[in-house]
Amino acid sequence: MMHLLLKFAAVCRSGNLRVSTSEVIDAMTHLQWIDFSDEAGFKAALKANFAKSRRDQGNFDRLYHLFFHEMQTSIACDPKGGQNDELRQIIATLRENEDLHEPVDQALIDFLQGDPAAFLQEMYNLENREEYRSPALKSNLGQLSGRLAVMLRINALKGAIGQASTGSGADPAGGPTAERLLGRLDRAYKMLTEDNRPNNDALKKVRSNETHFKDIGERSFAALSPAEILQMQEIIKKLVRKLRDRMGRRYAAGSRRYLDVKKTLRHSGRFQGIPIEIKYRQRPLKKAKIVALCDVSGSVWSAARFMLNMLYSMQDCFSAVHSFAFISATTDITEIFEKHEADRAVEKILSSRKIEFGALTDYGEVFQQFRRNHMHLVNKRTTVIIVGDGRSNYHNPREEILADIREKCRRIIWLNPEPEDFWHTGDSEINTYKAYCHELRPCRNLNQLVDFVEDLVL
Repeated sequence: MMHLLLKFAAVCRSGNLRVSTSEVIDAMTHLQWIDFSDEAGFKAALKANFAKSRRDQGNFDRLYHLFFHEMQTSIACDPKGGQNDELRQIIATLRENEDLHEPVDQALIDFLQGDPAAFLQEMYNLENREEYRSPALKSNLGQLSGRLAVMLRINALKGAIGQASTGSGADPAGGPTAERLLGRLDRAYKMLTEDNRPNNDALKKVRSNETHFKDIGERSFAALSPAEILQMQEIIKKLVRKLRDRMGRRYAAGSRRYLDVKKTLRHSGRFQGIPIEIKYRQRPLKKAKIVALCDVSGSVWSAARFMLNMLYSMQDCFSAVHSFAFISATTDITEIFEKHEADRAVEKILSSRKIEFGALTDYGEVFQQFRRNHMHLVNKRTTVIIVGDGRSNYHNPREEILADIREKCRRIIWLNPEPEDFWHTGDSEINTYKAYCHELRPCRNLNQLVDFVEDLVL
């Protein structure tokens, strides 16, 4: 049992589940109290030790079914006999094949023998490999071409299995062993093409909002006239003052001192049990830290400018606000908002030479630059706000970087100014990114923006 458990732990690690040695030991201890004929109890004991969160449970179920149901079907133990020698001969022939010496070929041969760890590792490397691209030519074809290469190796291996089974004296049409091996290759092909994003059932999707303001409150940011923009700026100033007052009262109430009975009685021992020194509890509310990534291309910027305006008008409600504008690269605009009034800051951003307004939006490159240069700004008190439509012009989305940001921050909130009917069309990567967000909501007008800011600060 220990050998089987170690093999499964290796498969889990290759499948992007973090499994430590102590967790393997704990699982082995728990399995001593489990009846192995009760698969539900057996699986529950392993899941309790290997799946650390709800997001990992879907991946664990997939790896458990692969290892214990699909891979552990014994090819060698055929009641008709004779399959053991045939299997060994076919595998030996495949390993000697001069055309099958790529690392992925060896991983696939191990997969045929019931060990999927190497193939899972190849898939992980394929999904997370760094791409070195020229600035003039960007695309997300790197992973696609890598997957296509693996598919070609699977097809080559299928042909080699047919030749090897014929050479071993089996039926030229393929015996039971060859059929099972081909079935496993079909399973490898399916694993290569299926969606393995983490389970994100806890994603908060906000679709409705209160009607705080009629008419102008329902108008899309992109459709506002210059006069309506000025009117909205006045509305935002009044709203900010109201929210700051409410927030100030909340912090004032949170800073009140309350009697700490336990600590008072503990210190009364110094005075023969008389509570001469009164102790109080002081638990001031902790202010959140904000990191905002704002797409400034096209109509998306019309929503980002108002959101940044409100955030910087309420800076005293947060411990820190760091903002970045991006199209194909990140530009730190924090200092601009700190030195200038909000409207003047917007003008300076729009005229900044650091932002390439003519470039194509590339979210993957933006996330990569943020991780390389600004990841130190993110901790467990940080709320990361992303304002953008998620349209990356078919560039590599680099969603694994968003997963790294999620691991370090308190939560990720994605505000999409685009109508929901278009979220999953064309080059939109929202369906990819939402698996790594804590909250996803539309933000096309003032009413939706007010709802979001109230939830954020109150």
